[in-house]
Amino acid sequence: MNKITLLFLLMANVLFAQKSITVAEIALQVKPGSTEELLYGFADGDQIVLTFEEENGKKLSEVSVAAFPDILKYKVLDTKKVKKQTIAVQQKGVYKFRFINNEKEPKQIAVLIQRIPVSDDTRNFNTTTKWITEQDTTWNSFTKEVIVGYDTTFVRKTRKVVTFEKKYEEMVLDKSQRVSAKTSFDPSQSGIFFTLPVNAIAADETKKVVAWAYWVGVGKESNDYWQQNRKMIVGAVQGATTIFTSPLGGIAAGAVTNLALPSIGEDVEYALVNEENKKLYLQGKPIKSYDFGKGIATFKRFTESGMLQGKFFVMLKNDNYVQPIDVNVKVSAIVEHKKFKDETFMDKQISPKYEKKILSEPNIVTRKFPATFDYKRK
Repeated sequence: MNKITLLFLLMANVLFAQKSITVAEIALQVKPGSTEELLYGFADGDQIVLTFEEENGKKLSEVSVAAFPDILKYKVLDTKKVKKQTIAVQQKGVYKFRFINNEKEPKQIAVLIQRIPVSDDTRNFNTTTKWITEQDTTWNSFTKEVIVGYDTTFVRKTRKVVTFEKKYEEMVLDKSQRVSAKTSFDPSQSGIFFTLPVNAIAADETKKVVAWAYWVGVGKESNDYWQQNRKMIVGAVQGATTIFTSPLGGIAAGAVTNLALPSIGEDVEYALVNEENKKLYLQGKPIKSYDFGKGIATFKRFTESGMLQGKFFVMLKNDNYVQPIDVNVKVSAIVEHKKFKDETFMDKQISPKYEKKILSEPNIVTRKFPATFDYKRK
């Protein structure tokens, strides 16, 4: 090498040292199967100078430089070092330095990143980057039918209206049943059945059972209390418009909540059942009942829809060994009677009016990106 060439190289190195600015000088460990990335900003006209070396002389799978996000400017594979590789910056922005280790052992690398500014105006350019989150809004136009008004019309229609309505008590059962003693040759258990009034449904008239109640009472004691209840309840409402004529009707109608009952006298075991459970009761087998108990007298009201029609049985059993008993069973139903007629009326109908209109709706997209420190949204 002659003296002139050597002098030129020495001057070039001095000039480079004077103009180059260190951006980053760091040591990194790149773990097996991982990637390390560095982000720095550069000014228009900058020359990026990259120097890299693996400290143990081992190869790194990939070293690359890209303008963010992925505009590749430089790439080298399976290299131990890179010495003063220059990359020209054509537009101010963020550059990504990527170091990839696909091996099974970690790599220790030394990285030197420098910049040569194009002029003194950009010499103090801040290479620090920051993450920016921005939302961009675009507007999507579409055609949609929208309500612009309403049309009102009247349509003649017919409906049923009630012209007559009445509720009244109907006595379904009033019967005395003898139940023999346990030592008698006759059975010590017996039963009484009854059928509730059948609902009558026609176009202009209906009769429906809406509630009912039953009474079970033993002997003279219960009959005496029945008469007392009649005097107190029916007498108290005499002359008023009522839908019941007996104490039991008052219970069925819901106008009376309690009746006086005897506390002394013979008792009876009773069960209110359907026909299937009547047979089981007479056979002494377990039953499912609507009501069950034991006493001198009792009563109960029913209003459930499934209990307002059909045939029922009141089963009776005497546990007295020598004394037969006479049991009185009463059943009263409350019947609702209605009559209807057709009535004409004008039905107001409101219908919306539609028109097609062009509408716009916003479409907001959020993006996150690195930017130079002096970044300002346009």
